[in-house]
Amino acid sequence: MSVRETVSAPLRNTFGVDARAGRLIEIDDANDLPALFAGALAGASPLVVGGGSNLLIVENPALALALTSRDIRIVRGHIVREQGDGAIVRADAGVEWHAFVLWTLEHGFAGLENLSLIPGTVGAAPIQNIGAYGVEVGERIHAVEVFERATGAFHRFDTAACAFAYRDSVFKHDLDRYLIVAVEFALPHAASLPSSALKLDYAGIREELTAMGIDAPDARTVAEAVIRLRRRKLPDPAVVGNAGSFFKNPIVPLAQAEALLADHPRLPVFRGAGDDSRKLSAAWLIDACDWKGRRSDTGSGDAGVSEQHALVLVNHGRASGAELLDLARRIAEDVQSRFGVAIEPEPRLIGAHW
Repeated sequence: MSVRETVSAPLRNTFGVDARAGRLIEIDDANDLPALFAGALAGASPLVVGGGSNLLIVENPALALALTSRDIRIVRGHIVREQGDGAIVRADAGVEWHAFVLWTLEHGFAGLENLSLIPGTVGAAPIQNIGAYGVEVGERIHAVEVFERATGAFHRFDTAACAFAYRDSVFKHDLDRYLIVAVEFALPHAASLPSSALKLDYAGIREELTAMGIDAPDARTVAEAVIRLRRRKLPDPAVVGNAGSFFKNPIVPLAQAEALLADHPRLPVFRGAGDDSRKLSAAWLIDACDWKGRRSDTGSGDAGVSEQHALVLVNHGRASGAELLDLARRIAEDVQSRFGVAIEPEPRLIGAHW
């Protein structure tokens, strides 16, 4: 079997928290999973790790598992969708997400350009239903291939079975049951995609394209605009530890949103799941509580909120997972106290509960 085991292994995480697993098992071929879980991992519940971009490790796990296969291939070369001709592209769970987005663009596909430069792996993307700049990955997923730990069987979930919602999926609620091994994407050929199908009306994309001198954008130039925006607005995890947006934008009843707007006219409000709900800007709420750019006054003092974006918690060097979690809870308490709105974390908490 293509399996490697390391004892007391450092765990990669973009927060830069000093974390390690008692045992780390890396597997190159998902076909070896049934034998692994019937043998060495029988009855075990390892923490599955990818790029570590959506984890806050508060306590070290005893056992971790990583899928390292990185194959990308076109499994069906021609499909017809409402947005033009396209193909089904399959990527292994271990493929780095941004590298996959660039691969699709280089091979003439569109659809993922708004999700450029998001850290993490393909296998993690469906769990959180990652989203940015007006697009959620669930909109582009054709199927998700999973391994069921208890039965040792492989299953294939179509889009409906994934139950995608805002930063949510069926997999997020069954983290110890299914292990994502690959994802298939239904992507239009960029050449057949009408410009009207590009998602440009979110968070400054059109303005960035104008600044770039682009009058007729395509998928590649939209990706470039998104990359420029993200690099300017969000801290680089290679420079300062972070997991991107830490808090989800809260969704509240319409009446509550209207009452908040009456008192705070500058609060950004967006349509929720239906006409009776609205999505609020968590960044605005946090900034209004004066947390942007602040550091914690407890522990090492290295847990803080980014000066670039109020949604981003950062590790200035020595912060532990517990310190970052404590800071997040204090921020949420302030938002609840001032606005009566509950905000929740996006990253998965390891060794703690919200």
